[in-house]
Amino acid sequence: MLLTTLILGAVLGGTYALLALGLTLQYGIARIMNLAYGELTLIAAFVLVWAFQGLGLSPIISILLLAPAGYLVGWALYTVMMGPLVRRAGGSGRLEVDSILATFGLLFLIQGVLLLTAGPNFTSISYLDRGVSVFGVSVAANKLVAFGICVVAGGALVVALARTRWGLTLRAVALSPVSAPLVGIDVNRTMRQGFALGTALAAVAGGTLAMYQTFSATGGVVFTMKALVIVIMGGVGNVGGALAAGLALGLVETFVATAIDPGLTLAATFAIFLIVLLWRPQGLFRRR
Repeated sequence: MLLTTLILGAVLGGTYALLALGLTLQYGIARIMNLAYGELTLIAAFVLVWAFQGLGLSPIISILLLAPAGYLVGWALYTVMMGPLVRRAGGSGRLEVDSILATFGLLFLIQGVLLLTAGPNFTSISYLDRGVSVFGVSVAANKLVAFGICVVAGGALVVALARTRWGLTLRAVALSPVSAPLVGIDVNRTMRQGFALGTALAAVAGGTLAMYQTFSATGGVVFTMKALVIVIMGGVGNVGGALAAGLALGLVETFVATAIDPGLTLAATFAIFLIVLLWRPQGLFRRR
């Protein structure tokens, strides 16, 4: 049972980690707390289902297309909606509050459109749902493929942030947006890139979730809250912490679902959130 929990928890945690990475980038670089993040994830999930059922397109191909599409959507959303908020806030610290209010409205707008177009029923696809033995544990092949996609996407991001000039620019703005212009960095452009990249990660995470989970048009709030829990656990803006916290949350949820009661997984998630918020608000993976 322990091995089963570890393997299934790692698979689920990989998706959670990728989901949280996008929100980490959006808040850490652009200083935007995006409450519509889960709804953007759901859009990608529904697009993948439509492409699979209506066009017969492989989910893997769909995810490869969803990543640049998500980036363009994030770029456009920042230009039209978030950019004016950034300019109005200046350096006053109003941006966090304004972005919460604005994306809260965007959440219900997207949710309404999804309910109108997709309906309130749960949706899923049947793709590679045969079992594969991993160390003697039977795991659905679609979960393993989704986990592999998350590992590749998350690993590529970590390497890009650590080893490229582009990643150095993103980290500089995240660390000190006031000082970044002194070395020739276009802060507004970098913030736009960070927000767009976060939306692209949300799209990829939504695609991987659609490969093996059921979901509905009203489930975006749950994804947003789980991503937020992981961001808080890992430390706001901490990419490595988000990866570790995502894996940890996947393990905890899997343990609760298999050993106690599946209906208590969400309660366990928020219990962890409250404990971390009260005991170590800077995150488990940040130094004091």
